[in-house]
Amino acid sequence: MDKSLKIAVNTRFLIKNRLEGIGRFTQETFKRIVQQNPQHQFYFLFDRDYDDSFLFGDNVTPIKLNPPARHPILWYYWFEHSIPAALNKLKPDVFISPDGFASINTKVPSLSVFHDLAFEHYPNHVPFTTRWFYKYFSPKYANKVNRIATVSSYTKQDIIDKYKIDADKIDVVYNGANPSCKPLNEANKQLTRNSYTNGNPFFVFISAVHPRKNLERILLAFDELKESYSEPIELVVAGRMAWQNEKLKAILKQMKHKSSVNFVGHLAIEEIEKLCASAAALVYPSLFEGFGLPILEAMYAETPVITSNVSSMPEIAGDAAVLVNPLKYESIKEAMLKILTEKGLTNELIEKGKLQREKFNWELTAEKLWNSILKVIEETSN
Repeated sequence: MDKSLKIAVNTRFLIKNRLEGIGRFTQETFKRIVQQNPQHQFYFLFDRDYDDSFLFGDNVTPIKLNPPARHPILWYYWFEHSIPAALNKLKPDVFISPDGFASINTKVPSLSVFHDLAFEHYPNHVPFTTRWFYKYFSPKYANKVNRIATVSSYTKQDIIDKYKIDADKIDVVYNGANPSCKPLNEANKQLTRNSYTNGNPFFVFISAVHPRKNLERILLAFDELKESYSEPIELVVAGRMAWQNEKLKAILKQMKHKSSVNFVGHLAIEEIEKLCASAAALVYPSLFEGFGLPILEAMYAETPVITSNVSSMPEIAGDAAVLVNPLKYESIKEAMLKILTEKGLTNELIEKGKLQREKFNWELTAEKLWNSILKVIEETSN
């Protein structure tokens, strides 16, 4: 592309010390895209005060648009009033929305990144107003935008099936792993164990906690595991409490071995990486994922993975994980027991993970996303 482009990006999930999946995708892809394309001008659209660390180059202009879009009514106002007004002034060549949203009320060529359609499969796991918004607007967004990028072949097919979108309109870009995800030596692993579990080995669960992430069955599996496994083993839960956790709290209250479960909340990424690299295994038997980023990051940390045999997770894990039926806690328990008792399994999974992880990195994600952005511009400039 010879001419200098003006590219507007929804960056409302770039929040200092609070990056989760979409925020990390936005940061890792646009950091690379901005720095690799200094001839183009990027306009980052925030919905609150922003941190300068997210301005990845001199070719980024930050713009704060009110109101903070953290509720369905405010989502609607932000995307259908604030965004169109800003785009009308900026007159960019393209508008990118990395969070699955879009603006129906603009004629600017657009690309949206759909991470999953979990709300279509598990609607009761989403608060009512949020569910209504997603189910009403997501198909409209999918049909309105010029192109869709998504993070797995599974999710691409899901969008095709649910919203009848032409396959040629959807590009699979996958996710990458944080560059700092790496293995630790035994001394540093022990320091991490000392910090979180009084020196004991542990399984780790990494995610915001809500029903789709299936922590309830992990707790049941872990409690039963402790009955049949005599060596010290603990469970570390790293992630904020999100929503609908009443049943989880009831299960935790009834557990025999709840003293071996450590809820550490939302941690800085550096601490998450230490936990991931020090665990006996990542336990991630989610009910549904569009990608499952912790699976990949555990592979980069050279930690075995237990994950589900449904949705995108087998695609991301390949043969480098123990796959379980996420609806049966006994299946999760047996996988945990395998990791602890089958000699050689850990090393086998780590070696397979080294091969599988090569398929996914942020450089490749950024390249694929950039190519998708250029397709929008080329297809709409003729």
